[in-house]
Amino acid sequence: MAMPPIRRFALTDAAATHDVFFQAVRIGAAEHYRESDLTDWAPSPEMPDGWGEWLDRHFTVVADQDGTICGFFMLEATGYLNMAFVRPDYRRTGLADRLYDAILAEARARKMPHLTVWASRLFRPFLARKGWLPDDDPPPLAGHPVPTDGPEPIDFAMRLVL
Repeated sequence: MAMPPIRRFALTDAAATHDVFFQAVRIGAAEHYRESDLTDWAPSPEMPDGWGEWLDRHFTVVADQDGTICGFFMLEATGYLNMAFVRPDYRRTGLADRLYDAILAEARARKMPHLTVWASRLFRPFLARKGWLPDDDPPPLAGHPVPTDGPEPIDFAMRLVL
């Protein structure tokens, strides 16, 4: 499989990135979550109003294979890694590594002291391999599902010192 080039997000990518998000959650993460969790996380294949504008306000990169968006990552100005998704058929191909590297390069160029994330069960091991550690002072989750406490949390607060 040829690796798609990485480039900055454009508003014309909005619908395709939402499709990547929906497929990554509903198919890619299905074995790691209950159906109700997946429905809360990605309730509809319909793109919500403002999705593209929201991604455009932040540093968002996409993997574009001949006009097909295969993955995207989004970093907020605060250093919060908010979105990190690849199509299920691009899992374990190295594409997430390349998108991550683009985000990391931008964070370093902006001289961010650290990055934070609420990592899914699927994303947590990926980030741990990259040196991310548990975050004892996580960012607030305004507008995001609240992680559970107990034996099976939905998300994990993590931090990477740059």
